[in-house]
Amino acid sequence: MKKISIVLLASLAFSCQEEVELPLRSADSRIPVIEATWSDRPFYNEVKVTLSQNYFDGGAVDVIRDAQVYVLNSGTKETIPFSFDPQSSSYRPASPSHVAQIGEMYQLFVKWEENEYTAAGEMLEPPIVDSVTYEYQPERLFRDEGYYIKVYGKIPFEDDNYYRIRVIQNDTLKNDREDYLLFDDTFGLTIFEKGLELGYDFEVGDQVRLELYRLNKEPYDYLVQLVNLLYSDGGLFSPPPQNPDTNISVLAGSTDVLGYFSVTPILTSIVIIEPEDN
Repeated sequence: MKKISIVLLASLAFSCQEEVELPLRSADSRIPVIEATWSDRPFYNEVKVTLSQNYFDGGAVDVIRDAQVYVLNSGTKETIPFSFDPQSSSYRPASPSHVAQIGEMYQLFVKWEENEYTAAGEMLEPPIVDSVTYEYQPERLFRDEGYYIKVYGKIPFEDDNYYRIRVIQNDTLKNDREDYLLFDDTFGLTIFEKGLELGYDFEVGDQVRLELYRLNKEPYDYLVQLVNLLYSDGGLFSPPPQNPDTNISVLAGSTDVLGYFSVTPILTSIVIIEPEDN
């Protein structure tokens, strides 16, 4: 009799299930999105200005091509103008000789139609990278066999320890949600001295370029929130999707803007995976 009761209760529970679709609020007007990097490497210095899309919109991104963009050195008052580059669909410095200098504060200005936006950041000193090595590893728990890269270095700073590593394998940036390699000093930074192993298995012949960024806190927080958003599956226990907090403020015009401005030193290293006997 008890078994029959359990079956009946289970049947009733399933019969009461109903699929509910919660509508997401769509913006009536599309919001400018600014993604800007100002560094000590000319290749990386650019400002992307686009229009936002709704959460489920999979269409092409609308690029804003007629904005006025420049970076101001807050100390020297030097202005670095940017111009639109059709090949990259972004704004790049008119003179590539201008780069960020350690210890200087920089301010970004973007003007578009009746709108004007700004953000600021400090150029911090980069950490120390002593060496980059790789070693063949057999299959391990949750990791395939292959060649794994370790980065050895030192982070001597007491404050502003916010970092990102980007991995480019054979000219392809690893850009999925699990590829945002972000870390701070929450659990200490001695692991960097012992060798920080990247969680990718490489093969012989792979060319791997590593990029290490030291970020200001605001753009670091933006990227952390972006990763959390990418991991949100929209399920019952997931928080509603919301835009990451931007460090860009509005000077005039629209009260809404998305994106981030990052002033950062960039350390790079290229590794070519060769057989161990070489």
